[in-house]
Amino acid sequence: MDPVVLFERAASDAASMVERVRPEQRDAPTPCTEWDVETLVTHMVGGTVYLRAALGMESDAAHAGDGGYRGAVAQCVEALQVPGALERRCMSPAGFEWSVAEATAGTAMDQLVHTWDLAVAIGVDRQLDPELVDAIVVMFLPQMPEIGREAGIVGPEVVVADDASPQDRLLGAMGRHP
Repeated sequence: MDPVVLFERAASDAASMVERVRPEQRDAPTPCTEWDVETLVTHMVGGTVYLRAALGMESDAAHAGDGGYRGAVAQCVEALQVPGALERRCMSPAGFEWSVAEATAGTAMDQLVHTWDLAVAIGVDRQLDPELVDAIVVMFLPQMPEIGREAGIVGPEVVVADDASPQDRLLGAMGRHP
C-alpha cells in the first residue's frame, strides 16, 4: 500500500477515535502504562508534527480539538504528495536515518496501534481496519518492533497463538495484550 494512503487512512481513523474521547476520560489509563488518555492523544497528534518536521515544514504542535488533528493530517498528506517529498531523508524515533516514505509508513503504524490503545482506554470497539493491519504486518513484522525494543520505545513482545489474527499478531509484536 502506498505510504501516503496508509498514513492518511490510519491517521484519519486515529482522529475519529480521538473525537470519541469524552472529557471525563482524559485521565483514564491506557495500555501504554506510563500514559493516560490525554498523554496518548498528545503523542498521536505528535505524529503529524514529526512528519511536518521531516518534510522541513514548521512543526508547531497540532491540537486534537476543533479539527486541528484532522487539519494537520490533511496538511501532511498534501505535503507528502509533492514530487520528491517521499525520497527525502530524516531521523526515525529509534535514532536511525530513513526515507520520508518509510517515516510515513512508520507513523501510520504508530497511529494504527495507538488507535487500538485509545479504543481500549475509552471502552469502545477495538477492531482496526483489516486492510491497514495487513499492510503494516507485511511492512514491519518482525523486524521493526525489535528495532523499537532496542531503542526503548516498544515494550516486550506478547506471545500470541500461531493462528492469531493479523491484528493480534501486530499488537503482540508491539507489546500489547490483544
